[in-house]
Amino acid sequence: SQLVNALYNVVDRMYIGHIPETGAVALTGLGVCFPLIMLISAFANLVGMGGAPRASIMMGHGDEKAAERILGCCFALLALSVVLTAFSFAFMRPMLMLFGASEATIGYATDYMEIYAAGTIFVQLTLGMNVFITAQGFSKISMMTVVIGAVTNIVLDPIFIFIFDMGVRGAAWATVISQAISAVWALRFLCGERAVLKLRRANVRLSRAVLAPCLALGFAPFVMQSTESLLVLSFNS
Repeated sequence: SQLVNALYNVVDRMYIGHIPETGAVALTGLGVCFPLIMLISAFANLVGMGGAPRASIMMGHGDEKAAERILGCCFALLALSVVLTAFSFAFMRPMLMLFGASEATIGYATDYMEIYAAGTIFVQLTLGMNVFITAQGFSKISMMTVVIGAVTNIVLDPIFIFIFDMGVRGAAWATVISQAISAVWALRFLCGERAVLKLRRANVRLSRAVLAPCLALGFAPFVMQSTESLLVLSFNS
């Protein structure tokens, strides 16, 4: 799934780079967005990569109810990514300028990020919930979450970018739609009969006692992803 995800990003950039006349500048604008995109992903890792191991530990103890409470609590926190969306919109332009955008590229960067930020909820749910599928031992189902999103994105990119002549905004719409489909796939599995740990409505609520150990465990991958975005920022600058 990591390899597929890498292909996802490479193909995305290939299509944008081949936009007639403006492809090179548009590609630069997209590159400026990646530190911000990585920060958004880091929040999903904070919750998912902290919550899923905690759920595994509870399953190891034979306490599946506690594991399901962790799943529901993490889902509730990821659903609050609307706050992250609002923050992204409020500070988008200054952050993109800080991340290396210029007057020549800021238009392309904001065109992409406005749509991507609106779909933050799907990115958060896909990345954050998919690790709970892996934690239950369904690695093929987990990989399919990534593959479905990647294939959908690869198919939609040329349609939106070239046929509908939407340029960078088309690439962003393709990404958001593919992430939405991946999120639906992951949630459908977690709510279905095959899942060992099920996402139940009764467990979808925030609890400090449940979340604190998850966030403590997820802090390391959060820091790793965040500092990587700083590295990309430095290269852009």
